Amino acid sequence: MKSPLSRRRHLSTATLCLLATAGGAANIATAQTMEEVVVTANHREQPAAEIPLSLQVLAFDEIAASAALNGAEDITEYLNGVQTAVANGTQVVFQIRGIGAVDHQALTPGSAAVYSDGVFLATNVQTSALLYDLDRVEVLKGPQGTLYGRNASSGAINFMSARPGPDQQNYLYASAAKDGRFDLRAAIGGAAGEATHYRIAARSLQQDAALDNVVSSELFPTAPSESAGELDEFGLRAAIGAEFKNSTLLLRAHYEEDNGINTSPRNSSLALKDFELSVAGDGQQTTDNEFFGLAAEWEGSWNAWQLTSITAVEGYNQQYGFDFDGTPAPFDDPTLNANLSYDRDYLQFSQEFRAQNTYDWGRALVGLALSYDDFEQTYTIWCGKQDPDTLLGTCPYVGAPGRTGSNPASDTAASTLITDIDQTRETAAIFSRNTVELNSQWELTLGARLAYERIEGEGNGRHIFEDGVVAFNNRGDVGPAIGSNSINDLRFSGDLALQYATNAGMAYASLAQSFKSGGFNGEVANNALHYSDEGLFDTETVTALELGFKSVDVGGFNWTAALFYQYYDAPQARIFVDFELPDGSNIVSNSLSNLDTAYSYGLESTVQWQATEQLRFNGGITLLDTEIDQSSDLAGNAALFDGNSLPFASDVSATLSADYAWQVATGYAGNLRMSAKYRSDFYLDAEGLEEREQSGYTTVSAEATLRTPLNGLELSVFGRNLLDEDYAVSGFGFIGYNTFRSNPRTLGVGATYEF
Repeated sequence: MKSPLSRRRHLSTATLCLLATAGGAANIATAQTMEEVVVTANHREQPAAEIPLSLQVLAFDEIAASAALNGAEDITEYLNGVQTAVANGTQVVFQIRGIGAVDHQALTPGSAAVYSDGVFLATNVQTSALLYDLDRVEVLKGPQGTLYGRNASSGAINFMSARPGPDQQNYLYASAAKDGRFDLRAAIGGAAGEATHYRIAARSLQQDAALDNVVSSELFPTAPSESAGELDEFGLRAAIGAEFKNSTLLLRAHYEEDNGINTSPRNSSLALKDFELSVAGDGQQTTDNEFFGLAAEWEGSWNAWQLTSITAVEGYNQQYGFDFDGTPAPFDDPTLNANLSYDRDYLQFSQEFRAQNTYDWGRALVGLALSYDDFEQTYTIWCGKQDPDTLLGTCPYVGAPGRTGSNPASDTAASTLITDIDQTRETAAIFSRNTVELNSQWELTLGARLAYERIEGEGNGRHIFEDGVVAFNNRGDVGPAIGSNSINDLRFSGDLALQYATNAGMAYASLAQSFKSGGFNGEVANNALHYSDEGLFDTETVTALELGFKSVDVGGFNWTAALFYQYYDAPQARIFVDFELPDGSNIVSNSLSNLDTAYSYGLESTVQWQATEQLRFNGGITLLDTEIDQSSDLAGNAALFDGNSLPFASDVSATLSADYAWQVATGYAGNLRMSAKYRSDFYLDAEGLEEREQSGYTTVSAEATLRTPLNGLELSVFGRNLLDEDYAVSGFGFIGYNTFRSNPRTLGVGATYEF
């Protein structure tokens, strides 16, 4: 058994894609080598070329072209077939091969399970935390229900931080870039005893508004620049690992905070230039986000069994908001103005235990996973400037009067909407993954997982009148918006794979299934129906068939290819839901619910070529077709959704990167790295409307580094989005269509000192 202290960091090259954080590179030599990529995707160290599924590895100690990398969404710049929707400007949801719910709610996680050092991050809010001191990222494509459980219907992504050990690298890194960007990172570690090592890493990131907030209305002559968003983030991580006679223990703790200002969206009704938005600043709020966690990872053995236990606590406290309508005033009418804020608290406990054994016939793995989480949120919408004591705006929110019912509690105008939601979730799962060596060439993998979850939710929606009276929402007079409900779900998922090894490489066929949990809607609660069964969204499942091949390395060249077909049952999406009223009539509401079915199929290929000792290329392409099949026509959904593509599902996505190293002069080593990604047109939501389509674009990043004779000193210049592409990262409908936008071209300089 290899301990956390003795595992070699042998992931310097990846089968499909390479990446490194600035300050994390060890030594830049003029000669580059192709090394075997070893990953832990199957919860054990294994060559990536021997795993019968599509995966990509971003190795952070090889290429430093990520100097401007901020959060999890930025890794998709180096991944074909993987995209992100950044809801509300911060909440990151991954789409893999076109599969992945797109919604702004924190209670709507993505279909790609996101893990940090083996710990599941259950909400899309947690994926927005700052990235720093990472060793690698493993991206598994296709359903991963057996080992990764719920919310892995499109795949799984595991962010792995650098571990303490005898060969760890200490460094200081600082960079400066346009828009007042200043980035400082550091990591230090060493021995704390004969068989104990520690590591402490930190990052501080500040940046002024990268977008321009401009005046677009004579009624609002000012446009505060900070309403376009500011970064003020800090992260700290500490780890200590100890090796005992027959076991190891690794303890981790992390804390991140975000005290910047959330960017505002841009409304489609405004005639603005690239990288411009226009808001009056009345919804501007200082963000107060805290992310924290503790984890203990123990590895030991019992007889021939290798044992692993991961115990973790994760959580966050979050307060932020922004101008909801994306204009100074829609159509120059101040009474249509809308602003919102979120106040969230979340706590998650998890325990996973795994046991593995090797036999003459192959390998067996069994496991148990338990978790409990508690989510609380207060969601507030108002018009104009808000009084922090009364929560009233300077004008009534346009959506408030329609939720009072026919018998309002006050003669004054309904002004502010507030929705509270409290959801708890308990989960338990048993799973097993077994590999049978049929002979020297054929290998069979069988996996299964039985998962149970219970979700309980309660909440209310209320409105505040201008005279201070508070009453529950009661749209349609069907009952006050207060209630509770519960969901009990038992799910079986699994996978089957057959692989065949030849001198040329490994061919495989796989069948896999996974699911994404249902739950409660966290949006405005209109009436009592919000907590009925019809007001909840159901579980979605994905069943995928894949045929693939992974070549051996021949003369510095290797490639992979995969054909895949994915059947997507009950995709979660914001659709029109038909609620039946007690008197037999109906009311229609736009709500997060489930479509009938969809499919996703395509071809994927990657190549890696070590052209010379100094020059290396990596490339990948995904050709994809997706379509929604909506035959149920309740509330007109068939006409609206049937035949549409899935959101954030480009027909073509392709990546290309190059890395060139050379000896500049005696004692000076240079390195030039460039990467590009192309995405064809895609829709921002499932409605498939032309005005909600993002046209295709290409992003390009580059970095040049110079290692000096001064021991450990490296200088760099870098750039991101070099083509200065302005594109939407997410969108939502409200008095027009609002989109959150990309940052413009970023240029900067940096320095790294390693010791």
